[in-house]
Amino acid sequence: MTRKEIPDSAIKLVAKHINERSNRPSCIPVIGNEENIETPQIFEIIPFDKIDDSDRRFYAIDGSYNSEQFYNGLCIAIYAAGYICFHRGKQLSMNSLDDPIILGKAYYPQNILITNQNHLSAIYDEFLTLEPIKKLLDFLKEKPEEIFPYQKDQICTNLSTLLGFCQEVLEIALILEIIDLAGTRQGDFILRDGTLRPLQIKQKYLVELGKYAYKKGVRIVAVTKQSPIKMELAYTFKRIDSYLQDQLKYEYPFTETDPKRKKLCCWFEVPDSVLKSAYQGDMFIKKSTVGGRGFGLFFAARLDYVEKLQNYDWLIIDVNIFNAIPEIKSGNPKRDRGELDAIFKELTRLTQEHYILGYPYPLCEVHNFISLKKNFKEEIIARLKYSLYRDQRMDNVDIENLFLDMHQRF
Repeated sequence: MTRKEIPDSAIKLVAKHINERSNRPSCIPVIGNEENIETPQIFEIIPFDKIDDSDRRFYAIDGSYNSEQFYNGLCIAIYAAGYICFHRGKQLSMNSLDDPIILGKAYYPQNILITNQNHLSAIYDEFLTLEPIKKLLDFLKEKPEEIFPYQKDQICTNLSTLLGFCQEVLEIALILEIIDLAGTRQGDFILRDGTLRPLQIKQKYLVELGKYAYKKGVRIVAVTKQSPIKMELAYTFKRIDSYLQDQLKYEYPFTETDPKRKKLCCWFEVPDSVLKSAYQGDMFIKKSTVGGRGFGLFFAARLDYVEKLQNYDWLIIDVNIFNAIPEIKSGNPKRDRGELDAIFKELTRLTQEHYILGYPYPLCEVHNFISLKKNFKEEIIARLKYSLYRDQRMDNVDIENLFLDMHQRF
């Protein structure tokens, strides 16, 4: 289908929906109330020259997967997950490599070749032998078929489902690995791209991980730039931004004297009404450790201010529910305001550097470190061709024929 064949009526319908959703008022007022954290909580950003004055470690986790299929049925498929760590603004080495550039730690599979359905099963079996996965299973003291909501044959139905499962669960396993590292201390942060509600592990087991992190004093925070919550709150974000920049900025008792560095940040808990509208009542949004998903509590936050970019700079942040509601297990819903203040204040240490202002730079770094982009696939193929020629003594023409891409000839 060419672009001109898409009906104008379909385009107009989409535009109408976007306009209505992004201009829908919410129940959230512009001026916050300290007694109600579902309203804007305003604070001054940590001064730029003080952002590295902290002994906390900031870890960041990310994962990726990719595959390439050739005309002869040969398929190369890879998943990966890893983490990096920053301390006082400098990246620490997390691996035993003698490499001044690669400082993060990553896990990759050995089985990357797929020519039939049995190879999917082999990838799954190898996945369970990875060190972080074995430690996670030992920690939870259960068999995989109890921990995962899907059975092996369901997970291995197709390649994308299998790779997505392996990546997601490996990322969660790395949370446990980081918590138990010798260098991890109380007050350190673990950042994850996305949410704390993966569908690949049953909630009760994720809750055990969240509880363990809280007991150790390690703060787990998931951050995402993309969320249906942002569509629901677009109008609210715009109104809060205008209030912060056009009015409150001139009245706020800043400790910072440089006008260019006078920045107000904001956070608030996302109310039930907004969550239900964004997710249509999915149990994904339930603010509980039972009957829902994962162990997070959703917040919206602006952690830096870049004028005129508006809701681009707002993030949806999933905070470990045990940090936000310490007595949730006993049925007490009271939020720990002091802990939440500290979490969002500390995050501003990470949002004033390079990359995207307002977004924690360790997550940018770990994404670049672990992402399986096209050039990575090209590198794998090039190395495989070289090994076939050098180690297997295959003819060069035969090697090239194995990796023909018919789409490049269209």
